[in-house]
Amino acid sequence: MEVQKSSDARSGISVAICEPNEDLRGELARMIETEKPEARIGAFASGDELLLSEEDFAIYFLDVQGADGLEAARELRARERDGAGSVIVFVTGYRDYMEEAFDVHAFQYLVKPVDGKKFAEVLCAAWAEAEATRRREGRHILLKLDGITRKVALRDILYLESRNKKVAIHTTEGAHEIRRSMETMEAALGEGFYRCHRCYLVNLSQIADYGPRAIRLENGEQLLLAEKKYPDFVKEYLRFAQDGGVVHI
Repeated sequence: MEVQKSSDARSGISVAICEPNEDLRGELARMIETEKPEARIGAFASGDELLLSEEDFAIYFLDVQGADGLEAARELRARERDGAGSVIVFVTGYRDYMEEAFDVHAFQYLVKPVDGKKFAEVLCAAWAEAEATRRREGRHILLKLDGITRKVALRDILYLESRNKKVAIHTTEGAHEIRRSMETMEAALGEGFYRCHRCYLVNLSQIADYGPRAIRLENGEQLLLAEKKYPDFVKEYLRFAQDGGVVHI
């Protein structure tokens, strides 16, 4: 069993601008180029045009023109495997859609007219989150199962469960049992995973919500959370969020 990190030759982060006003679309592109010259930018006049491109971007700056931007964001999230892979920032003159923005895990909500300094701050923060996501996307685990070596992305692991002298690795595609100790797996997987109970090691990016005694995952499963670990778990989870972790709450 090994944990590996894939190499990534891409030099820049891909950024999409979805803005109906041509002048503002160009202005946003220039601000991005000034702040992040290495960015790969795609510009679109509408949500429909963006979706028809079928391109996957790491960061999206979306205008909410009526509900167009929100519908585009919902479709983008539906295409993603874990529901929050990309960073979405709304840049809009409409304040009425802020509550709906939370439903698509919006990273930020900027109101027009766009302040250049504020835009640069949000761009840098979104860029950092996209880079953190890229690093996590490149990590995977190699498992030898029945003589066959299988590659499993860490992002697809829901949690690990201790079963006597074996560990069951629960993934989005099913469970795999290997002869390892939980302590060995905890050390190998490292950050992004937390030992919430002596029997469970949870992927922090798969958590939907939690309380003092239980954690609920995105797929609806619940794991026990040792009550004495609750304060430390909250600290670790918040640190994960601040470091650019994908947090669904």
